[in-house]
Amino acid sequence: MSVAANALSDLLAQKGVLLADGATGTSLFAMGLEAGEAPELWNETKPENITKLHQDFVDAGADIILTNSFGGTRHRLKLHQAEDRVHALNKRAAEIARAVADKAPRKVITAGSVGPTGELLVPLGALSYEDAVSAFVEQIEGLKAGGAEVAWIETMSSPDEIRAAAEAATKVGIPFVYTGSFDTAGKTMMGLHPKDLHTVAAGIGEGPVAVGANCGVGASDILSSLLDMTAANPEGTVVVKGNCGIPEFRGSEIHYSGTPPLMAEYARLAVDAGARIIGGCCGTSCNHLAAMRLALDNHTKGERPTIEAIIEKIGPLRNKTANEGAAAPARERRSRRA
Repeated sequence: MSVAANALSDLLAQKGVLLADGATGTSLFAMGLEAGEAPELWNETKPENITKLHQDFVDAGADIILTNSFGGTRHRLKLHQAEDRVHALNKRAAEIARAVADKAPRKVITAGSVGPTGELLVPLGALSYEDAVSAFVEQIEGLKAGGAEVAWIETMSSPDEIRAAAEAATKVGIPFVYTGSFDTAGKTMMGLHPKDLHTVAAGIGEGPVAVGANCGVGASDILSSLLDMTAANPEGTVVVKGNCGIPEFRGSEIHYSGTPPLMAEYARLAVDAGARIIGGCCGTSCNHLAAMRLALDNHTKGERPTIEAIIEKIGPLRNKTANEGAAAPARERRSRRA
């Protein structure tokens, strides 16, 4: 399948900047999902809740909705004795999302969420590259059968696992997007730097429709990663799907510090920094997303922000930048003293 001919590329060409959806887990916990319970099982047991999740984000203005299938590989479902239901659960996840997207008053992309297996690949762990590809093929076949238009490979830390999922998408015949989580001193847990993300799966199939970052440790930090990614490849299509401010424990519950105005500011800064697909991750509700939609609709791309400008508008970095150190550009070193 040519990347030029897929629905996501077409909508990007039409609209310029797209709004992706917000948090799946946070929203489902608010609906009663218990800690340790597999969200994917709700595709069969509580489909009306998953429909509401997607509908709320479409109503808030999302151009892209992600299926409820983040933990949909056999490795993750095995923890819930559901490894023999990979195809059915992923197909159902895509069917629910696609039904909401198809009745929207505008084009909405159904993106098949593909998260990490939770296993370490050889040589660090026992999972071979070939077995990883096989597991992702199994998941993505289900997503495609249910109507997903793109494989949305997300929250990755291992370059090998990104490549395995991208290869699986290519085998299945569906375009792919991939995002890393830069949550460890500005890099992924496996040491991948944001500036190197573009090249990870560039040679697989037609290459990615877009690459980027999601989750991480906060809105300021993901914007720092965005600057690195767009500097490394100014022509690339880059995604940011940042957490809603900073996670804070209040008793046993996690709350996120981001307000709708803060997430609106994040969306504007993301456009200025070169992102083409902007959404929210943990903590991002439909109210936050509605504010982001309004911000994008009323914003004209401005000057590329500095780290200092991001900190001033969004708040301090929670992590070291990926470039910090003696060889770091002055921009990053200054940011830590701001």
